[in-house]
Amino acid sequence: MSDTTKQQLNFHHQRTPGKESAERLTAARAGNQAEFSNLTEPHRRELLAHCYRMLGSLQEAEDQVQETLMRAWRRLDTYEGRAPLRAWLYKIATNACLDALDRRPRRTLPQQLHPAADPHEVLSPPVSEPIWLKPFPDNLISPSNTSPEVRYESRESITLAFMIALQSLPPRQRAVLILRDVLDWQASEVAELLEVTVSAVNSMLHRARATLEKHYHSRSRETIRDALPAQVTNELLDRYVRAWEEADVDRLVSLLKEEARFAMPPMAGWFQGRSAIRAFISTTILAGEGRGRWHLQPVHVNAQHGFAWYRRHDDGDTYQAYAVQVLIFDGDLLAEVITFGYPALFPFFGLPLEEETS
Repeated sequence: MSDTTKQQLNFHHQRTPGKESAERLTAARAGNQAEFSNLTEPHRRELLAHCYRMLGSLQEAEDQVQETLMRAWRRLDTYEGRAPLRAWLYKIATNACLDALDRRPRRTLPQQLHPAADPHEVLSPPVSEPIWLKPFPDNLISPSNTSPEVRYESRESITLAFMIALQSLPPRQRAVLILRDVLDWQASEVAELLEVTVSAVNSMLHRARATLEKHYHSRSRETIRDALPAQVTNELLDRYVRAWEEADVDRLVSLLKEEARFAMPPMAGWFQGRSAIRAFISTTILAGEGRGRWHLQPVHVNAQHGFAWYRRHDDGDTYQAYAVQVLIFDGDLLAEVITFGYPALFPFFGLPLEEETS
């Protein structure tokens, strides 16, 4: 048995808390919120990623993590310590997400809902309902503690392609697949968490896997972000940044595949093909004197390369947070560009909402 597998077994099946944890638990039950935080904060990041996979929205995931910790604090006297605290928190978080999903539609991206738009027609207004997937910063993905046999590696299970497929599943099937195939929980553990039988878990997992196979093809970790040598990738990204910041439409279009897709949620419209994307960009994003209008800051998002976009303010002295963009390469060309117009997400990437112009 490998060291990783031993660690995994201990991670899942440890039943007796250590002395220090037991003392903190006793203090927390007595009303010590600081000790409660000491016990729960180490799990916050992985709970956030779990809730994001369930919900498809970073902000909603953050809300449900907060709800999880509130429920855990109120119900701490019901935690008997027979199972690890982590498992107990996951149970609360999963049920909180399932409760939230009862009141919300599934999330996706515009290109999954609508045909490509005509760049010569006026775009429909943004869709404000919570139907769009939102991006997730790589720095919030917790280190994987799962065994080598896990079906979906933690980075792969956060890509937009995987998230789109995941959101196609009914909520409880989604929960089962995440717990079994991403987090590598045992069927008996999932059954205990969802308060169903092991056979019910296995049945839901079978249906979930069958559905996922129709919508998603597993990718090796090398093809997620680093299919090209680092130097080549860096050169491509540099050319991409210069194209936008210098308003060079020709250079930008040369980086796209012939059938590339360009989407901008919360806008429902999206464009496909070099000609359509060129026409749209030339008359909107880079219309007029576009040089210096945009400033791009590199980020790693949903296990892909991306950029935080800043738009120059009318006063010319500052750049204002505008959007988070995800790039999806196919070889040395871009197959897809998704620009999420949610500037409120910038703090999650550790970025300011405003930057001074140089």
